[in-house]
Amino acid sequence: MPYTLDQLNAMTKAEFVAAIGPAFEDTPSIAAQVWPQRPFTSVANLHQRMVSVVQAMTPEDKLALIKAHPDLGTRVAMAEASVAEQSKAGLSNLSSEEYHQFQALNQQYKEKFGVPFILAVAGHTKTSILENFTNRLCNSTDVELAAALQEIEKIALSRLDSWVLSS
Repeated sequence: MPYTLDQLNAMTKAEFVAAIGPAFEDTPSIAAQVWPQRPFTSVANLHQRMVSVVQAMTPEDKLALIKAHPDLGTRVAMAEASVAEQSKAGLSNLSSEEYHQFQALNQQYKEKFGVPFILAVAGHTKTSILENFTNRLCNSTDVELAAALQEIEKIALSRLDSWVLSS
């Protein structure tokens, strides 16, 4: 990594899935489904095709995709990309008080919605993440599941932008 579009377009299916499968947390099947649609003309084109796969998923598969994401601020094992993203937002350096606040909000969120809280943390701080947590706890389940999928799409685009050279 990173790869050029020409390299991605020339990869075998296994290589392609290994390279960009992690764009959508623990769901490499999305990359596998877009592989036959090569060549991709841009990162945006690749991302949109992957998003189309997500949008065509069954409600159960969408729920599984949402549930594949780790809790924010947790200290459990997670995908390498998630570790890096959370670290950049300061979530790897939580004080004991902040850690307990995140854990309490994660629990409250899961109890209300049945899924982990998902936020594309790039550009966020611990404070803005906590504000998002609090605000989104007021949403209905339907609104929140839709918001989670939108955040997942943002996360995937951010990952692809960092893994694929634009030219």
